Amino acid sequence: MKISTRSRYGLRAMADLASAGEGPVSLKAIAARQALTPKYLERLFSELKKAGLVKGYRGAAGGYVLARPAKEITVGEIVRVLEGALLIDCIHDGKACGMVDRCTTRALWRDLEKTVMEKLNGVMLSDLALGGTSSFAAARED
Repeated sequence: MKISTRSRYGLRAMADLASAGEGPVSLKAIAARQALTPKYLERLFSELKKAGLVKGYRGAAGGYVLARPAKEITVGEIVRVLEGALLIDCIHDGKACGMVDRCTTRALWRDLEKTVMEKLNGVMLSDLALGGTSSFAAARED
């Protein structure tokens, strides 16, 4: 399993936004701090906005803010928006493959995705924004 740059960069950008404090933050500022391109972030934030994770404001003082507090947004939510199906499409879409009803490996992939998503859902955006100062940080040190 490989997490795409969409999720990796999206999580970095969302953690940056969460740690930026009050008021809208421009994608240009986030991009500069995270060594990303503003154009790439525009695509990611468009999806995050549609999913209700961020709000955008136009104008000279415009930018993005989190739609909810960082302690209420899970890493799993962000990854789900940016990745879609984490492993394989047939887990979520029974029409993705003609073998779904007799596939001997589908249950394995479903269980693996469930385990990964449980872990991601246990980490809050605020944990990343604070540099991992929660139980997430303790788990990283093991």
